[in-house]
Amino acid sequence: MPEAHPDRTSAVAAERVVMAATQEALYGRLDLALSWSEAELPERERTKHVHRLHPYLGKFVPQLVEELLERYVPAGGHVLDPFAGSGTTLVQALESGRSATGVDVAGFNCLLMRVKTKPHNLEALRRDLTWAHEQAAAFEAGSRPARGATRYLRDWFAPRAVAELLHFRGLVEQVASADVLRVVLARAARSARRAPHFDLDFPREPQRDPYWCHKHRRTCTPVGEARRFLLRYTRDTLARVETFAGVRAPDVHATVLHGDARGLDLGTLFDGVVTSPPYPGLIDYHEQHRYAYELLGLREHRTTELGRPARGVGREAIREYVDGVAAVLANARQQLRLGGPVCIVVNDRRGLYDEILARAGLRLEERLERHVNRRTGRRNGEYFESILVCRAT
Repeated sequence: MPEAHPDRTSAVAAERVVMAATQEALYGRLDLALSWSEAELPERERTKHVHRLHPYLGKFVPQLVEELLERYVPAGGHVLDPFAGSGTTLVQALESGRSATGVDVAGFNCLLMRVKTKPHNLEALRRDLTWAHEQAAAFEAGSRPARGATRYLRDWFAPRAVAELLHFRGLVEQVASADVLRVVLARAARSARRAPHFDLDFPREPQRDPYWCHKHRRTCTPVGEARRFLLRYTRDTLARVETFAGVRAPDVHATVLHGDARGLDLGTLFDGVVTSPPYPGLIDYHEQHRYAYELLGLREHRTTELGRPARGVGREAIREYVDGVAAVLANARQQLRLGGPVCIVVNDRRGLYDEILARAGLRLEERLERHVNRRTGRRNGEYFESILVCRAT
């Protein structure tokens, strides 16, 4: 084996020293109380109780919200999330003894939030879900195409799966727990799509033939039915709602507002804001849940969704994004009690938030850095977020 050249050896050693120092400096800036490894925060804790009623791309972990609420929002206070998404802030507020209001422009997001935060009649819910489970188990799909299927459903689901989903949809209006059944239906539809197992987040086109699965490391075939998912999720949903009912605090409530938070009447005063705005050009939340809109006939506000990829990330799109987020935060600031904090979780790699905060009438008081464990999808590399803690100017 040839001997290493001394100059090269010294250079490599020096490079290692620089890299180590850089890494040490990087982690020295992190708030370790806001950063968790997989061992410290396993999936069962990140998706506890109702947080896993339906997968949602891009949500922050509930433990982060717990920590921010404890640090910045007084006990018994009322917190606002104007970009509420799947309702993580609302759920954790209820668990921590705080009331919450969530606003979102996407109808499916608001459906999820209502189901997660409603104080359900557990006996009635158990009866409704048990009945729906029995009906789904007894249904036998025929060989003929299901009536009432849209082109999207015919493309993205096998004929048997379409028939089973439409049959379950017919059960929804027959029970008092209709919204809960809608979420079960949407969750089953997501799993039953003709999509590769490793690409449920961003499937580009229906997968009709066997394929090499990067998730299972073998050849897989597209899903051909929905019933097994409907049966699994009726039971899982009941268990999760019952679990959350046992840990949510009494005498607090959640309000869900469906609309554009830029000019919406928020209805009350708040003790703080905890939110995570969408990123420009990254996720189209209406398209992400297209199967739900197709099956449930939900009202869309797609054109007012901030940061949607269809607008791109050019100069005009970024200006529109800055205008929009600043307007939302300005509206929220007007409803804050004196001295109330605004906590914004964001990766501001484009450097947009100095202008956004100034235009919203907010002053940056504290900037916390956290490491984000890239747990989902086939994503690699380090990822970091900032928590911008602001007050009204």
